[in-house]
Amino acid sequence: MSERRFPELSPDVLTDEQRAVVDAIQSGPRGAGLRGPFNALLRSPQLCNLVQQVGAYVRFGSSIPAPLNELAICMAGRKWGAQYEFYAHRRIGIDAGLNPAILDAVAEGRRPEGMSGDETIVYEFAAELLGTGQVSDTKYQAAIDRFGERGVMDLVGGIGYYSLVSMILNVAQVPLPEGETPPLKPL
Repeated sequence: MSERRFPELSPDVLTDEQRAVVDAIQSGPRGAGLRGPFNALLRSPQLCNLVQQVGAYVRFGSSIPAPLNELAICMAGRKWGAQYEFYAHRRIGIDAGLNPAILDAVAEGRRPEGMSGDETIVYEFAAELLGTGQVSDTKYQAAIDRFGERGVMDLVGGIGYYSLVSMILNVAQVPLPEGETPPLKPL
């Protein structure tokens, strides 16, 4: 990967509209800094603001418990081969209590062993959705029974949001932090 396609925007070059979006991002649950897709997204301030609002909900307000949400996020990152996405959310998932061996298996493109019942439901739902664009009645019913209608929508929303973010990161060629090894190998 060469240098990023969207050079980092310094505060002195931001338009008023961009500055308002930066303020909204930094005053929200993410805190300071414009990590991940946001530097590139600022080229379209209205889109950036809408995306960051959805992301704040999906990451911090979802009814899906954090470790399970991070599993789905990492699966979206794996699907799209988004190195930065997988790198960042692998760490967040582990901090939330997800077993690193589960994420290692996802990175390698294989079904993890030793998953809990909830992890299995999320894994199978996300794997079908990301693999086929559909979810079978069996996987849907398991998710509905466990997480309810809101949970299913939050799960789909998270997978969809992080698919969008993964695509943005890939197009923008957002690099990993200095010295980090790309976590995803070609499948």
